[in-house]
Amino acid sequence: MKKIFPIITVLILLSLLGIIFFQILWIKGSLLTQEQKFNEHVNMATYSASQDLMQQSSNSMMPLKNNGITFPNNKLQLEFFRQSISQKYNVDEVRKIIGKAFDKHNLHDIPFEFAITSTSIIGDEMESENFYTLYNDSVNNQNHIVPLESQSESVSDDGAPQELLIVIVPHVKNFIWKSMTWLIAGALFFTIIIISTFFLTVRALLKQKKMSEIKNDFINNMTHEFKTPLATISLAVDALKNEKVINDKTKTAYFTGIIKEENKRMNKQVEAILQAALLDNESVKLDLKKILVNELIKSALNNIELQVQEKKGRLQLKLDATKDEILVDEVHFTNLISNLLDNAVKYSKDNLLIKFTTQNIGDQFRIRIEDNGIGMNKETLSRIFEKFYRAHTGNLHNVKGFGLGLSYVKTMVDAHRGTIKAESTLGKGTTFILTFPLAK
Repeated sequence: MKKIFPIITVLILLSLLGIIFFQILWIKGSLLTQEQKFNEHVNMATYSASQDLMQQSSNSMMPLKNNGITFPNNKLQLEFFRQSISQKYNVDEVRKIIGKAFDKHNLHDIPFEFAITSTSIIGDEMESENFYTLYNDSVNNQNHIVPLESQSESVSDDGAPQELLIVIVPHVKNFIWKSMTWLIAGALFFTIIIISTFFLTVRALLKQKKMSEIKNDFINNMTHEFKTPLATISLAVDALKNEKVINDKTKTAYFTGIIKEENKRMNKQVEAILQAALLDNESVKLDLKKILVNELIKSALNNIELQVQEKKGRLQLKLDATKDEILVDEVHFTNLISNLLDNAVKYSKDNLLIKFTTQNIGDQFRIRIEDNGIGMNKETLSRIFEKFYRAHTGNLHNVKGFGLGLSYVKTMVDAHRGTIKAESTLGKGTTFILTFPLAK
């Protein structure tokens, strides 16, 4: 697991980066293609508008009159009497004709500005209101220029058309982005899904790795916890087979007592494991009753007092809470207090001192358990309520267990609608603060 995990992570990351890279290339290519199509449509619409202008202009040409003027040919006569676009139409009429051409080429609601100009001076005949403003900004706007000549007409003698139609579409890229909004949004949406999946996968792998380490640690602890009492029982049984021991009632009672105590110890460990399984399945049902918890606390302290005396320590008790009636399950509440006190003894140093205090904070009952033990670092403090987690105690080999105690405490506190908070300084000690609502 340790070797393959980095490989899997790197492969998934490379795949993710590759997908994002090709997504970006695809979007850029699509934008370029859409821009080219848009420009083609605008060019066709502009050309179509120029033909409409010239066709209507030709249909309404002034009647030819001689007026005493002699022309070398009919072509010059047509050119002389032909009206220019600016003479035939006003600005609004030209805008309407161009708008119809845009609609015909699926360019609905696309803004534009235009000008009718000769080949010498831009906009010298007719221009729309904002034409020059857009014309000067060639970075964001695109110009489309077509000659104003009907298919039956030829260009002037120098090969250039006499009039030009210039159409400007502002901010073309904005329209391209808008036209691709759903495609880009879809690409981004699925990219986000892929990224989320990647992080969830890595998180799951990390969790699996962590669970594997916890499982191995739990098996090692369990093996150690059961191996010692089994070895002691085995030695006691062998001793009981000895004839000298069989005939000595005092020795027989001593060894049978050892077997009984070790058996009780093993049963206690099995019970802790089963209890953890029940908590996982949420099968534990609390028998909640209104109880004066100060009495339960005294009972739990009596049970731990012998261990404190063996450590040559001190236990300071200050039951300052005047209101101590809480809805609790007597058995589980006593167990959670005992577990916290047991931890204080386990992780103690010389001159053990445990301060146990109760007080009322508003309509809350608060318990404060403070010790001067080995304390915890920040990493350990953040994980102490995790199931099977056990703090590294260095050379403190007498600390045993499955890492279930504080997990059980947290579960029971939550079940009693309470809160628990731990404060600790490495080398100075740990404080647990529990708060429960008073019974109403």
